[in-house]
Amino acid sequence: MRLPRWSGTLAVKAAVFITVMCCALAALLGVLVHVSVTNQTVGEARGLALSRLRDATAAYEAGDTLKWDAWVDPPDLPGSLRALAVAGDRGTMVGVHGGRPTMWAAGPVDGRRALAVEVDYSQGARTIAGLDRAILWSSGLAITATLLVGAFAVTRVTRRLDTTARVARRISAGDLDARVDDPLTKDASRPQDEVAAVAAALDTMAASLQGKLLSEQRFTADVAHELRTPLTGLHAAAELLPPGRPTELVRDRVGALRTLTEDLLEISRLDTGRETVELDTEPLGALAERVVRASGTETEVVVRRDVAVETDRRRLERVLGNLVANAHRHGRGPVSLTVDGPMVTVRDHGDGFPAYLVEHGPQRFRTEGGARGHGLGLTIAVGQAEVLGARLSFANAVEGGAVATLVLG
Repeated sequence: MRLPRWSGTLAVKAAVFITVMCCALAALLGVLVHVSVTNQTVGEARGLALSRLRDATAAYEAGDTLKWDAWVDPPDLPGSLRALAVAGDRGTMVGVHGGRPTMWAAGPVDGRRALAVEVDYSQGARTIAGLDRAILWSSGLAITATLLVGAFAVTRVTRRLDTTARVARRISAGDLDARVDDPLTKDASRPQDEVAAVAAALDTMAASLQGKLLSEQRFTADVAHELRTPLTGLHAAAELLPPGRPTELVRDRVGALRTLTEDLLEISRLDTGRETVELDTEPLGALAERVVRASGTETEVVVRRDVAVETDRRRLERVLGNLVANAHRHGRGPVSLTVDGPMVTVRDHGDGFPAYLVEHGPQRFRTEGGARGHGLGLTIAVGQAEVLGARLSFANAVEGGAVATLVLG
């Protein structure tokens, strides 16, 4: 049997620990008090019973009449105490006489007969019973109060830990502006606990990551902008070269550099998070066919269920165009683009996506297996999908091939 998820929380574990420790401590103290008071009460009754037994024995041996609380071989005398007295010893035992608790004391007389006296033990029994009830009630109240105070204290800690965990998840999702801002970290004069230390470390890490990421984004944007002007001139100069194989190579490399520069500029704009969408209603099937025609590739378009979606046409075409281009560049045919309602799937029959890409998503400038390119096409597709509010995921088909799935919101 699997335990429910809430049973693994720190608050539940702390509550269980506090309850067990309180119960154990209450039981230990209760037993000690019970034993101590019982020994004292029984000892007093036993001493009184033995004292009366000595007086009754002296009166019996002197031939005097026994008092009302003394008898020879009384029928209510416990059997074990009677056997002890007949054997020649004196002893005491708590029993019942006349329907009430009684402390019996017995000793030998006239050979095999037992002289016994009784002392009313009702008050002692009531005292012990009342003490036991008081111990149970006080233990219950103490456990409840301790549990409530402990739960309040633990809940404050777990609430702060939960806040820290939520901020950490926001940072991992890309929100580097998220901070814990634990109150204890703002006042240096107040002693800080471990939770405040974790929160401060997380805030410091987020600030450091944000600074490095902003530096990287600025560097990418600056490089792309600086390259744009000389590449424009280089492209114009390449167009003036005489026809021939060397000219084609130069123009091809200049075109690749211009494409790379434009991709870097687009990524830098997406990294700023300030992109806006221009919404319009578009039939998804017609848009997919238009993208495939513009790509100039042999891609099969399958429209299972066409829908009209409210989206930014230019950005959606960019996403689908990059997916189709990536399938032809890094996969093998046949390549298909399937529209099924708001879900669009691009499938090839190559070796599939690398494991890192399926698990963590595309990473800029990273390619594996001798693949051509710079790893920017899928990065741009993911960024544009986020601007559209869509979800783009990557997987490998069981029978082989890469599958990219875009789900529009």
